Amino acid sequence: MATFLFDQIVYGPVHSRRLGVSLGVNLSPSDGKHCSFNCIYCECGLNEQRQPTKKAPRREEVYNALEMKLLQMKSEGTEPEVITFSGNGEPTLHPEFAGIIDDTLALRDRLCQQARVAVLSNSTMLHHESVFQALCKVDDNILKLDSAVDSRIRQIDAPVSKRLSAEKLIHQLCRFNGQLIIQTIFLRGERDGIVIDNTLSDEIDAWITALKKINPRKVMIYTIDRETPIKTLYKISASELESIAECTRKEGFEVEWSC
Repeated sequence: MATFLFDQIVYGPVHSRRLGVSLGVNLSPSDGKHCSFNCIYCECGLNEQRQPTKKAPRREEVYNALEMKLLQMKSEGTEPEVITFSGNGEPTLHPEFAGIIDDTLALRDRLCQQARVAVLSNSTMLHHESVFQALCKVDDNILKLDSAVDSRIRQIDAPVSKRLSAEKLIHQLCRFNGQLIIQTIFLRGERDGIVIDNTLSDEIDAWITALKKINPRKVMIYTIDRETPIKTLYKISASELESIAECTRKEGFEVEWSC
């Protein structure tokens, strides 16, 4: 299976490994990526391979597309377990993100009260107060921390901003006072002859130290499930994920893992 893009504003519902029956919302252009990371494992491909020519959807377009899909599902006697913001890049980059979250919560309350609203974010826009406040409103603010080591973040996540650091990310994540979910991918491989592996003991130690500072209400860990743009990456085994999960549980965290 090749890397792919989401060509609609609202897509699915799909079965998510971590969230259940999920109705996806894509705030990025439909024909390319818009992301502040350039993750080597991204199912949508690398930023330079997926340059968009279209604009991101407007707030009104998102509202209309989501309302139409929820009304359709309601008429069919079904509803999503979760409405998830993800798609072709980083949803919090959208200039109307805060307003779109308010719209979505209102639609949820009117049309599918049991559904949760989730945002999958790479944590890079938390210094914008409107983004931070919007994330505080959703049921599941699932925020990425793939490593607590700067060199590994540059390898795996390849942030567009050269000023971003693990220290800055962790500082912003601490602002939620524990009301967040941390999501981390574990993988290994190589790129251009350089080894990539965030499962090493010293990396796990640094990551757990960061978790102790952030104190999330839940930790989600996973590994590669789909084709990656860098072909020399490999998923880790279920037993390795369970071992990392057990080390994390011993520190008092609730942990979910999926392989």
